[in-house]
Amino acid sequence: MISLYRPGGSVIHRMPAGAKLAVMAALALAISLWPHTPLTAVAALVLVIGLFALGGFGPREWLRQVWALRWIVAFMAVTQLVFLGPTPALVNTVRVASVVLLAALLTLTTRTDELLAALERLLRPLSRFGADPWRIAFTLSLTIALVPVVADFARRIREAQRARGVRLGFRAVLPLLVMSLRHADGVADALTARGAA
Repeated sequence: MISLYRPGGSVIHRMPAGAKLAVMAALALAISLWPHTPLTAVAALVLVIGLFALGGFGPREWLRQVWALRWIVAFMAVTQLVFLGPTPALVNTVRVASVVLLAALLTLTTRTDELLAALERLLRPLSRFGADPWRIAFTLSLTIALVPVVADFARRIREAQRARGVRLGFRAVLPLLVMSLRHADGVADALTARGAA
C-alpha cells in the first residue's frame, strides 16, 4: 500500500492515531456544519494552515496540497458562483478546501498501519451487526492511499496529451479509467497473493 506519511517529530505527529482521527473528524464536522460567513470560512482555512505549520509543514506543502485540489476548487467555485452567487461560492469552496486539507494533514502525519488500527478500533462495535471492522478499516485506508495514485495517472495523461498537441477534455476520462482499473486489478492480485482479500 502506498503511504502518504511524512516522518516528523511535531506535536501532531506524536499524537495517538485515534485521538488525531477524532480531533480531525470533529474539526471537519465543525467546518462543514457551522453556518459560516466569508470571515469565519477564511478563519477556518487559516486554522487548518496553522495546523499544517504545527505539523512541521511550511507554505510549500499546503500550497502543493491546494494545487492538487485546483480542479475541484475551480469547479466548485464556478458552479456555486453561477447558481448561488459570490458569497455562498466563497464560503462553500473555502469550506470544502479546508476539510480536504484536514484529511491531507491526517494522512501526512499518520502512518497507514496506525490509521488502520485506529479505524478498526473505532469500527469494532459494528461487529455486533455482522460487519468485519478490519475489512472496513482496510478499505477506507486503502482508498485514502490510492487517491494520489489516480491523481498521478491524471497528471501523466495530461502531459502526454499536451506533448501530442491533443486538446484536453472529457476524452482524458477513458484512459484514466483504463489505467485506474488496471492498477486496481494489480492491487487486487497483490492482496490475494498475500491473503488479505
